[in-house]
Amino acid sequence: MSIEVRPANVFQDVATLVGPKNPTSQSCFCLSYRIPSKESLSLRGEARAERVRGLCAEDPPPGVIAYLDDEPVGWAAVHPRRDTAFAANRLIPHVDELDVWSLWCLRVRPGYRKQGITHTLIEGAVSFARAYGAPAVEAYPVDNQGAKVDLTMAYVGTRALFESAGFTKAADTESVINKFPRVLMRLDLR
Repeated sequence: MSIEVRPANVFQDVATLVGPKNPTSQSCFCLSYRIPSKESLSLRGEARAERVRGLCAEDPPPGVIAYLDDEPVGWAAVHPRRDTAFAANRLIPHVDELDVWSLWCLRVRPGYRKQGITHTLIEGAVSFARAYGAPAVEAYPVDNQGAKVDLTMAYVGTRALFESAGFTKAADTESVINKFPRVLMRLDLR
């Protein structure tokens, strides 16, 4: 099995991984943390898709995609924090003033899970951020202490997952997902 992680600049591949099942939906496409909340809530259907198409054409694009034999199988949203909702999030603190990147969403398609793709996605997201000069990458996973996380909320990852990728806990947050506290995990790239 050969997994390759590439920048998410092919809209159709992003749509395959995080596009809504219902084309008129107001959710997903991984926009809730990427663009201002008011804008995200206003976008529906094709307008939402067009916004993501535009993000895919930007440099840097909105994240990375894992490919297995050219088939898109996994997604990681990673971008400079300053360009995300985390820049002004009152529940997740800023540890310092470094221009860090945020890694906030991981998704692997059904049928491809439990094959190590998430670990490869994190490595690829970190490499992507490093190539753009990021001094550090932050993630905001749940600290579930081994308890089961509802699959719909598992997109943030777990503390143990990020620890296995070399991240360390940098701070507690006031954010909670699926009744689990989120922690700020960080990997220094300097």
